[in-house]
Amino acid sequence: MSETLPMAGAPTNLNSVGLSKSDYRGAPSTLCQGCGHNSISNQIVAAMYEMNVLPEDIIKFSGIGCSSKSPTYFMNRSFGFNSLHGRMPSIATGALFGDARMKGIGVSGDGDTASIGMGQFKHAVRRNINMVYIVENNGVYGLTKGQFSATSEKGLRLKKQGENQYMPIDICMEAVISNATFVARSFAGNPKQVKELLKAAYAHKGISVIDIISPCVTFNNQENAYHSYAWGKDHEEPLHEISYIAPRNEIILENEMQEGEVREVEMHDGSVVVLKNLEKGYDPTDRLLALKSLEEAQQNAWMLTGLIYVETEKPALTQLYNLVDEPLNRVPAEDLRPERSMIDKVNSLMF
Repeated sequence: MSETLPMAGAPTNLNSVGLSKSDYRGAPSTLCQGCGHNSISNQIVAAMYEMNVLPEDIIKFSGIGCSSKSPTYFMNRSFGFNSLHGRMPSIATGALFGDARMKGIGVSGDGDTASIGMGQFKHAVRRNINMVYIVENNGVYGLTKGQFSATSEKGLRLKKQGENQYMPIDICMEAVISNATFVARSFAGNPKQVKELLKAAYAHKGISVIDIISPCVTFNNQENAYHSYAWGKDHEEPLHEISYIAPRNEIILENEMQEGEVREVEMHDGSVVVLKNLEKGYDPTDRLLALKSLEEAQQNAWMLTGLIYVETEKPALTQLYNLVDEPLNRVPAEDLRPERSMIDKVNSLMF
């Protein structure tokens, strides 16, 4: 049988859904050169391309801030909604009820989530909305010229703000306490780990919270600042090496395994997250261990990265309701309106 060759000028590196990597890109970034948010956007593009995701199956969400501009820079074929400051979770909840077949990718920031949006964040987590919730965490309000954020470390000094007097909010700890079913942390300067965590988060059914330390090169890049590149490189403490194995693919180990425990976590779709413990004995399915590890990291000023906690049995929000197969936003009005006899029956019971 003769082989069908691509047409002249057609891209050759197509994935299994017939798309090239450029099909997952968005508009050119207007963020500062060197911003960690741009690195995260690049890894979202790479992860979705490698997972053969159709961009039309994703809805993008964001609030307000430098981070919330990021969805413009990836997957321009996907629908998106840029909401009000801190209000992304309620918009995402409504949209993902409107079409439960879709997967949400939300990009927020430490101000959008940990300050004005904390209440909405906590409720989105406890309801287990089916979305990847990315917090691009730089410890500063970059869009409004460098004020402290709720995740800024105590004692941090900024040129125009003086010294921060308050203890920081740990987004991962807040997520675990609120019963999130997938919690991870990474560092924008570790793109391989970011990409593998994004793949695992996308495969998870329910809320996947990823707190990504993303240095602000303009307002918060002092070497001793906990959200800087230099500090992140020196203080990152990975829990494990992480690999994502797509469903139905044969698992092949290219090299002989090194010493250290290997743990596999099977996701809802049959894909597998393979974790090789660097700190022997860490179990990401142990909620109490996750909280203890986060507390210990905070006390010792460690940047704990990797898959911190995962629970694969809890149903996502829309699975709790007896939804029809047809997306609610496509159900015609005549099918939504009760018959007159049913209305009369209900009224007779009420009066």
